Amino acid sequence: MLIGRLDRHGRLLWSLPKGHIEDGETVEQTAVREVKEETGISARVLQPLGTIDYWFVAQQRRVHKTVHHFLLEATGGELSDEDVEVTEVAWVPLAELETTLAYADERKLVRGAAELFAPDERG
Repeated sequence: MLIGRLDRHGRLLWSLPKGHIEDGETVEQTAVREVKEETGISARVLQPLGTIDYWFVAQQRRVHKTVHHFLLEATGGELSDEDVEVTEVAWVPLAELETTLAYADERKLVRGAAELFAPDERG
């Protein structure tokens, strides 16, 4: 599932859910909480997918961010864009993720995750 946010030009950009670690949380707990807050879906972590590091500018200073991504399995809830930071949410088929995601680093991560679902070629 993806979240859509408007950029400063009013374009809808699709990305993976993510957010800040709260005091006392593990990265896995943060992933589950953020997915619930941003999409309305309850989930459990199946396995790590990797991390993405990037820099951005906020309030005239450079900020470094590391995002830990996980493969999650939905366990309940209803898809919702109630979070004020999210414009839209959507289930997107695995085959369409790479062409839908706005950011190259997330597209690369999804390519690796898709290999987890590829048929085993050993027979």
